Amino acid sequence: MEDFVYYGQLYDLYHELLTEKQKKYFKDYYFDNLSLGEMAENYNVSRNAIFKQIHITVAKLEEYEQALHLYYKKKKLEEALELSSLSDIKKQIEDIL
Repeated sequence: MEDFVYYGQLYDLYHELLTEKQKKYFKDYYFDNLSLGEMAENYNVSRNAIFKQIHITVAKLEEYEQALHLYYKKKKLEEALELSSLSDIKKQIEDIL
């Protein structure tokens, strides 16, 4: 379940970098909770083709995160906002940037 949330958040950050097919398959699997079999039937392709595309899409999302670190920076900024001291918040943000 943790993976579903994590990949959903990566998708929110990087979906514009994916192809339309990758977006469609990802949304069906992760957001609409369709099985590989249901998706294969809907798109008239094999389950293996769906599985491969989802695997490729997840790998791309991870690759984008490794290069850009937007998810990491977002989490660090959220942590900074929870700090009580303005100087601590400023230091945390400076470290992120």
